[in-house]
Amino acid sequence: MSKVDVETEIVINRPRAEVAAFAADPGNTTRWYSNIKSVEWETSPPAQVGSRIAFIARFLGRTLNYVYEVREVAPGERFVMSTADGPFAMETTYTWQDEPGGGTRMRLRNRGEPSGFSAVTAPLMVGAMRRANRGDLERLKALLEGSPTR
Repeated sequence: MSKVDVETEIVINRPRAEVAAFAADPGNTTRWYSNIKSVEWETSPPAQVGSRIAFIARFLGRTLNYVYEVREVAPGERFVMSTADGPFAMETTYTWQDEPGGGTRMRLRNRGEPSGFSAVTAPLMVGAMRRANRGDLERLKALLEGSPTR
């Protein structure tokens, strides 16, 4: 079985607390994730361990409906969500570190184990996820730095 493990990072010229607070709020995801079309809280915000959030996304020409559950919240350091729904079980992890000059290094990691047809297309998905994640982090950077987005 093919595993999917994609890690992308970017330096955002904003303080870590600001970047982390914005990125770790699932209510903001449609502002910076191009493939996420809607977000609906199944539990009350804010995000905390056990929170459940339903997402609708478009990826590789398919509409995906899945529910993430928040697994870990370490404000300003780490945020982890996972799902068993959708085409395969997936875990998404955000981490943040201070950069010299007051910026923030944000890492976005998606990993999981596809099954069925998704396992066959895993190599294609890895490349598409890497491109999508890079674009999403660039949108987040532009949004938080006040730059126009592409």
